[in-house]
Order: sequence, then structure tokens, then C-alpha cells
Amino acid sequence: MEKSLSYVYILLISSMALWGGTWVAGRILAQSIQPMPAAFLRFALASILLIIMCWRAEGRMPRIRRKQILPLAFLGASGVFTYSYFFFSGLQTVAAGRAALIVACIPVCISIISAVFYREKFGPARVVGALISLAGVSMVISDGNPLNLLSGGVSRGDFMILGCVVSWTAYSLGGRAVMKSVAPLPAVAWSSLFGTMMLFPAALAEGLIHDVTNARLLDWGCILYLGALATALAYFWYYQAIATIGASRSGIFINTVPVFAVILGFLILGEPIHFSLITGGVMVITGVYLTNRP
Repeated sequence: MEKSLSYVYILLISSMALWGGTWVAGRILAQSIQPMPAAFLRFALASILLIIMCWRAEGRMPRIRRKQILPLAFLGASGVFTYSYFFFSGLQTVAAGRAALIVACIPVCISIISAVFYREKFGPARVVGALISLAGVSMVISDGNPLNLLSGGVSRGDFMILGCVVSWTAYSLGGRAVMKSVAPLPAVAWSSLFGTMMLFPAALAEGLIHDVTNARLLDWGCILYLGALATALAYFWYYQAIATIGASRSGIFINTVPVFAVILGFLILGEPIHFSLITGGVMVITGVYLTNRP
């Protein structure tokens, strides 16, 4: 059991590191390509790779029953279409590290909803862990003084990133229901396909052809990273974890994404790292440990 849990945690940490990089890649991409074209290119590539992965695993693309279409379409709408719109729209104006820190409230949303509607156990240790993680995120956002959050303004870009919180919470909890009848890889593949189909008309309307013909080599590198590693591979790993330890315990790992994002933002984009980031990062990791310890 311990070995199995360790393997799941390795998958989760690896997924979070890849997702930390999405904020940097997305920030770069959002400066030259419109949100919907960028999202479509990301998930079109991811869908192709996921279909190949399904074919290698099962010899064909797994079929779905009629009653599974709407739940999978919901995953495509929440985790692909709406999340991507908020993601790329927000990153047009919000720094990668700050955006990643905003989404760190996702685990709290997932845990509360899971406890209320799915009656997942949420004992004192998990409550303390979630609160410590949230306090760590507040420490980083406010540069060491959480009271700044009460006086600071919230921009349109910040609201866009908060939309990511709502979308991903719905995606994670919707995935829990879907996973009862669909294996992780087909679930991710079909939700990516549905989401990509939803993105296509919006991408065309927003200038897909123009953006493709004028994309830089750096843009294509970001699309490759976002589609192949941070979507096809990381989404699959995340769903494997949800199937093993549940949405709430998997979701708390999302609190490590901003840590990876801020470090990568510093290394790649030159975004500054302050002492409050180090303190908050330690608190986030501590909260993750308390929430997931055996």
C-alpha cells in the first residue's frame, strides 16, 4: 500500500511540476496568440497524442456509451473550453507566478464540495493542512502581509484566473463521477476531444488562421509543451491519482503548482522571488504533507 501511495504521489508531483510550467508557457504564448486559438492548438495536439496513447494501450479508441456522452462533454466544457478561455485571457495581463498563486485555492474548493456532497472524510489533520496551505498562498500573494489582500484591488485578469478555479473544481469533481465507468486514459482523451471541438468555432472567430500563419518558433515550442507534456501526460497522471486516492487528496497537490510556477517564472521570465515566497512555499508543502500523510 505504501509503495502504491508513493507511486501516486510521484505522479502527482510530476504533474504539478508540468502544470507549474504551463503558467510560464501560457504567459509567453498569450502575448502573441489570442486565447481561443492558443487553447485550440494546445488541445488539438493533446487530443491527437491521447488518441495515439489509447490506441497503443487498447488497440483502438475506446468506445463510449450514450449515457457517458454528456458527462464527458461536461468535462470537455469545464476542463478544456472554459478553463482555457480563462487561462489564456488572464495571462494576457497577469504575471505567471501571481496567476498560479490564485489557483491555489482550488484544493480548498474541491475539499469542501467533496466533504459536503460526497462525504469524503475531512478530519482535523486535513483541515489544518488545508488551512496552512491556504495561509502559505496568502503569504506569497500579499508579499508577507495578508492584510494587503483586503486593501488591494482585483483586476479583470485576476477575475479571469479565478474563473480557472471554478472550471477546474468542476472538472475534478465531474471526473470523479465519470471515473466510475470510464478508465482514466479514455476519460481524458474523450474530454479533450469534446473540448477541442467546442474550441474550434471560437478559435476560428478569434483569428485562428492569422495566428497560425504568424506564430513564432517560440510559440510553437510553447504549444508543444502545453499540448504534449502539460496536457496529454499530466492530465492522465492526475486522473490516475483521483481514481486511487480521491479528488480531495489529489486536489490538495495543486497547491504546489504556484511554487513550481514562481520558481520557473524567476528562472525563465525574470519574475522576482522574495522572502515571503520562500516562507509561503514551505507552508504550502507542509500543508500538502499534513493533508496526505497516511
